[in-house]
Amino acid sequence: MNLKAFLKLLNRYKWILIIVPIVAVVVTFFLVKNLPKEYNSEVQIATGIIDQSKQVVVSGNQGMDYFKISQQFSNIIERLKMRKVMSMLSYRLVLHDLEYPSNAFKPYSPKVDSLNATQRAEVIRLYQEKLKNGEVLSIDANKGPYKLYDLAGSMGYDKESLEKKLNIFRPDGSDFINVSFTSNNPDLSTFVVNTLSREFINSYSVDVDVNQTNSIELLDSLLKKKETAMNQKNAALKNFKMQNGVLNLDKQSEMVYGQISQNEDRKAQALRDIQSNQMAIADINAKLNGSDVFSGGTSTADNRAMVNLKNQLKIANDAYIDGNFKMADKAKIDSLNRLVDRLSSRMSDNNVTNPQASRQALIQQRLTLETAVSQAKGSIRSIDNELAVLKSKYNTMVPFDAGIQNYERDAELATKDYMTALDTYNQNRTEQNIALKLQVAQWGLPGPPLPSKGILYVALAGVSSFSFCFLGLIGMFLLDNTINNAKELQYATKSKVLGSLNYMKNSNLSIRSIWKDNEHNPEFAVYKDLLRSLRFEISADFARNNSKILGITSLKANEGKSFIASSLAYAFAMVGNKVLLIGGDVNVAKSNSKELTLSQDFEAFLVKREIQTEDLITVMNKSTNHSSLLEMQNAASLKAGFEVLRNEFDVIIIDVNTLSDINMAKEWLLFTENNIAVFEAGNRLTDHDKELVDYIRNQPGFLGWVINKVKLENVKN
Repeated sequence: MNLKAFLKLLNRYKWILIIVPIVAVVVTFFLVKNLPKEYNSEVQIATGIIDQSKQVVVSGNQGMDYFKISQQFSNIIERLKMRKVMSMLSYRLVLHDLEYPSNAFKPYSPKVDSLNATQRAEVIRLYQEKLKNGEVLSIDANKGPYKLYDLAGSMGYDKESLEKKLNIFRPDGSDFINVSFTSNNPDLSTFVVNTLSREFINSYSVDVDVNQTNSIELLDSLLKKKETAMNQKNAALKNFKMQNGVLNLDKQSEMVYGQISQNEDRKAQALRDIQSNQMAIADINAKLNGSDVFSGGTSTADNRAMVNLKNQLKIANDAYIDGNFKMADKAKIDSLNRLVDRLSSRMSDNNVTNPQASRQALIQQRLTLETAVSQAKGSIRSIDNELAVLKSKYNTMVPFDAGIQNYERDAELATKDYMTALDTYNQNRTEQNIALKLQVAQWGLPGPPLPSKGILYVALAGVSSFSFCFLGLIGMFLLDNTINNAKELQYATKSKVLGSLNYMKNSNLSIRSIWKDNEHNPEFAVYKDLLRSLRFEISADFARNNSKILGITSLKANEGKSFIASSLAYAFAMVGNKVLLIGGDVNVAKSNSKELTLSQDFEAFLVKREIQTEDLITVMNKSTNHSSLLEMQNAASLKAGFEVLRNEFDVIIIDVNTLSDINMAKEWLLFTENNIAVFEAGNRLTDHDKELVDYIRNQPGFLGWVINKVKLENVKN
């Protein structure tokens, strides 16, 4: 965004930005000067939803569900706005004004004022009847002999009209709901908020009581059904137990199973005793049948062992001596000596024992063990008989167990359902007794008039009108894609801009009259300075490229390229250059020094190769029938002709056809050495123009653009 250009636009339309807001402020001031005063009244309704003391009484829970609380407040506010409640307010307002005309809140509307006394009394009766029945005021009320809905609406007492000035809200984080109303009558504001709050609380209390009563009745019916079902299930369980002689099947089966386990343990222990006693008897028999124990066999074996140990001791002593008295051999000798001593001691003890006495003891022990085995086998038979009785008894309990479990499960579920229903019933009964009760904490009272909003309206009028104008100028600036100065042209074409030429109001000027101006016209002075600057840029390029032929074209017709061609011819002549102008703006009839003449045609020169030169400027007219150069002569002949002209003149300026006439322009551009393009300020570049811009920019020898007809304030931008 070009900030400088935007500021110039603001400066151009500054009076709009000043006058429009002033007019808006003045008009608004006179419109709001006599605004009627407004009065506001407000009621505060205590809900008890977040009151801590009430919250503890109701639920005993200090925690708060803020989402649930917000929903409760939203529900109450929406119920306040219900058509049913607003209809009660509408009835009260209409009846007040009809029954007390001297204290009416508003002047009667034409519809109400047109009613006579009889009709008015009938209307009052109809409104009272609807109020008593709690009917909603809707369009259906117009179907009777009197259009009750339209009558209320004409006084501004219908729901839609009242809601425009009614504000219902919950102050942040409070336990209250505020109901406020603004009107031109303080008594009306007070009446509206107080009546609406009273009607709402009455309606809300009735609805809550009815809903809770219906809920209690439903729960009571459900509780009785649950109780009947529970009693039936328990009676079925009792009858099953009585019919099958079962008091407590679980405990009985547990006792029988325990007895079975005990008897099985006794049987297992008896079997273990039999096995161990039989093994002991077998050992005793083996000892009694052995010959060594009771015939000195043990002494013989000990003697052989003694001989063996002494032989080993002798070998060990020899090894100890032969082994050069090693400690390992000495330890072996000591070990064998200890074994010999131990065996000697045992042989001494055995010689003291009586073998016959030992045999008699073993026989007595065997008899005792055999008696124990017989007793154990007898107990196993007794245990098996008892186990058979217990298992038979336990097996008879298994079918009863499956059946009684079903009865007990059904009875338990029925009891749980009943207890749940009982808890819900008791909770609802408790909530009905201690439920939250809405009440008015602060009734509405008449108050002083509200501060006038006139100054606010005036300020808003000024600010809004200024903003609209300012935004309009921004939009105009952003949507304006016209090119008005050299910088914008350079940005749009992405090409060099050689210079600018200012706009001049007089359309019948000649370059000579501009150059010879003695009246110090500022437009002429600027034009000459800009033309000299353009001549300098072109001369520098001529000198750099050793060129003489300059083509001047434009995107469209009437952009001033012909006048610029003539102006450049005059400007080059002013510095002593001999100039040939082909085409150009030739409005001057005289021919003298530095004057443009009209005596020759370029087509004739091409045929005769003859030219009549003037003092410094020679003009050749172009054909006006759009004939093609290449159709008159071939390119080589044309180049030879231009070479003749190039040797004759210092500067050759050709007024080339516009680029919109692209076929003619291309032919002329074949024979130019340098080119410039003219663009008229205030025009836009279309998509087709952009294609032509790309074409001329890519031509060899293109020097740049000249923006023409620039306003003086944009010349230096």
